[in-house]
Amino acid sequence: MADRPFGHVDEAALVMAAFDAGVKAPEVVGVLEPGDGLGTGYVMRRVMAEVSPAKILAGPPPSLLEDLGRELARIHGIPLDRVPAAIPLMDTAAALAELRSRFLSYGGDRPVIALAIRWCEEHLPEPAAPVLVHGDYRMGNVMVDSAGLAAVLDWELAHRGDAHEDLAFGCMTVWRFGALDKLAFGVGSLEDYFAAYEAAGGVPVDRTRFRFWLIYRTLWWALGCLQMGQMWRSGADRTVERVVIGRRTAEQELDLVRLLEDEAPEAERGRALPASPEPASAPTGEPTNAEIVQAVRDWIEGSIKPASQGHAKFEAVVAMNALGIVLRDLGAGVRAEDAALADALLSGATTLAEPGLLARLRRDVLDKCAIDSPKYAALAAARADWRG
Repeated sequence: MADRPFGHVDEAALVMAAFDAGVKAPEVVGVLEPGDGLGTGYVMRRVMAEVSPAKILAGPPPSLLEDLGRELARIHGIPLDRVPAAIPLMDTAAALAELRSRFLSYGGDRPVIALAIRWCEEHLPEPAAPVLVHGDYRMGNVMVDSAGLAAVLDWELAHRGDAHEDLAFGCMTVWRFGALDKLAFGVGSLEDYFAAYEAAGGVPVDRTRFRFWLIYRTLWWALGCLQMGQMWRSGADRTVERVVIGRRTAEQELDLVRLLEDEAPEAERGRALPASPEPASAPTGEPTNAEIVQAVRDWIEGSIKPASQGHAKFEAVVAMNALGIVLRDLGAGVRAEDAALADALLSGATTLAEPGLLARLRRDVLDKCAIDSPKYAALAAARADWRG
């Protein structure tokens, strides 16, 4: 809790305020007190509904997109004087400066992230009238049953800020879980989503402001993934899952290039991609590092995973995925880091008007995502679009 701006008591008060305002927030039935001897927290009434995005998106109820727009409008309509004082106000310019600082602290050597930071700095919108922002409004944080949206969960990132941040977050490619043709939550169209939100009393949707927040939050999650690696490296969380999430930055870099490519001149958008690096030659002598990693992965798959249950089985699968990343990395010779190019993009000295730069970035993110997250749905789509 040390790195959070508010604790469980204020979070519980916020969820209760949302529930009282008619939002489908869980009903808080009790808040822990120091005398309970259980630390901090609160108890919610159980909701019987589905939370898995894959299961929900396989057959969403007809009203779901309308429900998502309506509930978000209700959240944004909660009077701020009913929101706990500890819920912070987001200053977008300061938050963006903090993202830049974090990027530099992580090495400052990822060109696509540098490009996105620079774009956000150049397109920073004027401050909007603040509303209560949920901060994590997406598939995976809502529960759904046959009647529609049943509950809105995970309020710990709530703050006061621009309504468009919430509008955009659930529309990020990563949170559409493979439903690339349905730009709103993987459920339907942006037009229908915005119409439902506005009809329920939400603020008028500004498409330019929405685009800014879509790019900003994709950038934010790219750095969030890098932060996961830092957490593992520092010893704060040494799980295999944490370090593997650190390699999902490649997904967001791919998405950022797709979001920003229209900023390049038409001639650059049509330029052919350079070739990928040549793969390593087939080994002939002693076992290579890749072959040793493959042997360990095969052992986990054949001996450890079948004998495991529950979370241990999940961890075995994550370990196999981690070793798969290492195997592909060893064979590909692809590097995402380029400090000189990142510096030039961050300063604005280099832009997407540079001949060949967009083609190079496209190739780089395709190759890196193929190593780190080969099943990411947007990878196949980008290959088709870019003929890569």
